[in-house]
Amino acid sequence: MATKAVKVSVYAWEGLDKKGTKLTGETTGHNPALVKALLRKQGINPTKVRKKSVSIFGKGKKIKPLDIAFFSRQMATMMKAGVPLLQSFDIISEGHDNPNMRKLVDDIKQEVAAGHSFATALRQKPLYFDDLFCNLVDAGEQAGALETLLDRVATYKEKTESLKAKIKKAMTYPIAVVIVAFIVTGILLLKVVPQFQTIFEGFGAELPAFTLMVIGLSKIVQDYWWMILAGIGLSIFLFRRAYRTSEKFRNGLDRALLKVPVIGPLLYKSAVARYARTLSTTFAAGVPLVEALDSVAGATGNVVFKNAVNKVKQDVSTGMQLNFSMRSTGVFPMLAIQMTAIGEESGALDSMLDKVATYYEDEVDNMVDSLTSLMEPMIMAFLGVIVGGLVIAMYLPIFKLGQVV
Repeated sequence: MATKAVKVSVYAWEGLDKKGTKLTGETTGHNPALVKALLRKQGINPTKVRKKSVSIFGKGKKIKPLDIAFFSRQMATMMKAGVPLLQSFDIISEGHDNPNMRKLVDDIKQEVAAGHSFATALRQKPLYFDDLFCNLVDAGEQAGALETLLDRVATYKEKTESLKAKIKKAMTYPIAVVIVAFIVTGILLLKVVPQFQTIFEGFGAELPAFTLMVIGLSKIVQDYWWMILAGIGLSIFLFRRAYRTSEKFRNGLDRALLKVPVIGPLLYKSAVARYARTLSTTFAAGVPLVEALDSVAGATGNVVFKNAVNKVKQDVSTGMQLNFSMRSTGVFPMLAIQMTAIGEESGALDSMLDKVATYYEDEVDNMVDSLTSLMEPMIMAFLGVIVGGLVIAMYLPIFKLGQVV
């Protein structure tokens, strides 16, 4: 019968050392008595020991995918070092600043301590651990090689999150600049242009067409700014709702994004990298190829590749070689197909797919760096045209007035 796990908490303490100097600090323990005993062993006479309260701000801190990747790496390291599973949970829980992450680890520990397998405990938390993660841990437990599989899971999660971060970095920069440009333009049209308009009314001369156009745009923004903001807000809301609820909309967007210049090739290579990384990890874990392709289909992150992988799965289940099936889809790059063929012929498919994943992850990394360098002058030019155009429109009448004088 499994014993109930005792919860470890953080305690704040105050005490005196052998010289009578006042000391304060924090330590972990099962209860205040044990914490006091530990302090006495260290030559400290504890005067006050209390359980540390959880910050109301820390309480709402969400668990991020990177936290799960870090948890995977920590578990892999602990298991390789020979630390028992339950003790590993304690060590990891104590080292986390995020209360929600500590609770998650403690919940998993309670399940394992109650006699459930590690994979079963993870399946109780589908919000944080997907089927692929749980299946790999399950395969490791059944094969008696949990530490090896945890290491592969950790590597997989780290690589996947790193790739997502690179894609996000490439997308965030231009979006942020467009938002800043929109805000600056709005301020100029609402506050600056009306001031110049008041000055121009005293000129009594005909204004340039460009200036009249900007003044007209300013009047529209002044009169209907609330409608413009409401329209933008409504568009964002409808877009997000359609993306969440309509599979047809998501699929259409996935296909369209692959055709966008610059962004399309970046998303394409990242999907190839995710395909190769996921298939390499699952196949190396001993998961049969047809079953592995089930997990791979959802991990590519794009409907074009999802459909292609599902077709590959059907072909492979009928006896076709993986590289021939990949070629028939017309989706995968020739390098990935050739490396897969070499892997199948040499019996080292997982190793070759790992090389494919590494190659395309490096490609994505290089593309993101190049894109950032390329977009900086383009963004400066964009801001210059927008803001500079408005400034020029306002100063044109003044320049013409100077010429007349």
